[in-house]
Amino acid sequence: MSETPDMPQTTIAATVPPTLLWLRRDLRLGDHPGWEAALAAGGPVIPVFILDPLVESEYGAAPLWRLGESLRDLAARLASRGSRLILRRGEALEVLRQLLAETNGRRVVWSRLYDPRAIKRDTAIKAALGEDGVEVTSVNASLLFEPWTVKTGQGSFYKVYTPFWASVRNRDVGDVLPEPGDLAPPMTWPRSDQLSDWSLGRQMHSGAVFVRQHARIGQAAAHDRLSEFLDDPIARYRDDRDRLDREATSGLSENLTYGEISPRQIWAAGRNAMERLPGKFTGQAEHFLKELVWREFAYHLLFHTPWIETRSWRPDWNNFAWRPDNADAERWRRGMTGVPVIDAAMRQLYVTGTIHNRARMLVASFLTKHLLTDWRVGAAWFRDCLIDWDPAANAMGWQWVAGSGPDAAPYFRVFNPDTQAAKFDPDSRYRDRFLAEGRLTPHADALGFFGALPRSWKLTPAQPYPEPVIRLNEGRERALSAYAHHRDSRS
Repeated sequence: MSETPDMPQTTIAATVPPTLLWLRRDLRLGDHPGWEAALAAGGPVIPVFILDPLVESEYGAAPLWRLGESLRDLAARLASRGSRLILRRGEALEVLRQLLAETNGRRVVWSRLYDPRAIKRDTAIKAALGEDGVEVTSVNASLLFEPWTVKTGQGSFYKVYTPFWASVRNRDVGDVLPEPGDLAPPMTWPRSDQLSDWSLGRQMHSGAVFVRQHARIGQAAAHDRLSEFLDDPIARYRDDRDRLDREATSGLSENLTYGEISPRQIWAAGRNAMERLPGKFTGQAEHFLKELVWREFAYHLLFHTPWIETRSWRPDWNNFAWRPDNADAERWRRGMTGVPVIDAAMRQLYVTGTIHNRARMLVASFLTKHLLTDWRVGAAWFRDCLIDWDPAANAMGWQWVAGSGPDAAPYFRVFNPDTQAAKFDPDSRYRDRFLAEGRLTPHADALGFFGALPRSWKLTPAQPYPEPVIRLNEGRERALSAYAHHRDSRS
C-alpha cells in the first residue's frame, strides 16, 4: 500500500512540557502502552479524544452511541483518579495544534490504527507536527502482532488463517502492563467540550433504551465479563460456541471494539486458563484464543489489502452479478423474511446491538446467497447497527461468507437456515426470545424489537408472521446457478 503507518519514536525531550495523549480505540487505563509512553517523559499528561470527521463518517448510529457511552465511562474513571478527559470536535490536526498552543505542549502520543483512512490521516498529522517541532510517539495498543511483524517464509503476509495461526500461536506477546499509578494531571486544564453537546446517540432514537439494557460498558465491565467467561463457559467453548440458545461466548467483541480491554489482557487470561484447566479442556481454551487471533488476521488483511472493505478481495469476483439493494434486502433488515432463525437474528441486532456469531454467518449467507444481494449492503447495515462494529472483522466476515474473500467459504456452501436452527437452537429458545408473532406470552426482548424499531416501519407484534421471502430450496438453487454461471464465464 502507498501509505505506511507511523512508526514508534522514543526520544524524550530535554524539557518536560505537557504531553497530549490522543485516545482513539483504546479507552482504558490498564495495559495501555500509550499511557506508559506519555508518562515516561515525566511531565503532565492531558488525555484527549477528538471527534474528527473520520470518526463521524465511519461510525454508524449504534457504534456512535456506544462510543459515547465508553467515553462517558472513561471520563468518570479518570475523574476518580484526579485526571480528566478533554473532548474536542474538529479536524484532528487543527485540534491538536490548538491544544498544544493552549498548554505549551511539545509532545503527542497516540495508539496506532491500521485501516487505510486512519493511516493516511495519522501519517499526514505526524509529518505536519514534526514540521512544527512537535515530538510524536506512536505505540501499539490494539493488536497482539502488528501487521508488518508476521510474514511467511517468502516474506509476504499470510492470506490463509490456519498457517497464520500456526505462525503466531507460540509467540511472546509481552507482559500485560499494570494500570498506571499517578496519572500526572496538569495544574491547569484546557477547555473541554461537553459530551452531551455532541449528541452521539441522536440517530438511535428509542433504540438506545433497549440496547443499553444489554451493553456492558467500560473497563470494569469488560474485566467482569472476562472473569465470568473464565469461571465456566471457556471449559465448553469449542463445543458450545455455536449454540444460539446458550450463553457460551465471551461477548468481549463489544469491549475490544473501543479498547476497553486489550487483546493482550485476554490472551494472557486465555493462556492461564489453558494451563489450569484439566487436559481434556485445554483445547476448549485454545479455541477461544484462535478466535481472538482471527480478529488479528482480519486486521493484517485490512492493512495489507485495504480494498477488502470496498470491493471483492478476490479479483475474479469483482464482476459477480450481485443484486444491489432491493425490497428483499429491506425485509431482511427489518427481520421480516419469514425465515424464523434469520428474523430472530436480525431482531436480536436491533434489540441488543449484537448478533450471535453463528447467527451472523446465517444472516450473511441468507442475504448474499438466498437473496443474491451484494455483501456490501449487509456490511453497511452491520456498520450502522452493531455496537461491536469493527472495520476489519466486518469486512472479512462478510466476504468470507459471500465467497469473495480470503479463506472464504466455498461458493457452494449455502447455509440452510432451518437445518442450522434445528442443530443450534433445537428447542427454539433463541427464536422464541426474539420473535413475538403467534406467541401467547412473548419474551420481553421479542416485544422490545417493536419498541426499538423506527415508527415508519409500522410493525406490531399483533400482525401475522410473514410468509417466506423465498423458498429455501429455490434460493439455494438460484445461488448455485449464479455461481456456476460466474465460474463458467471466467473459464
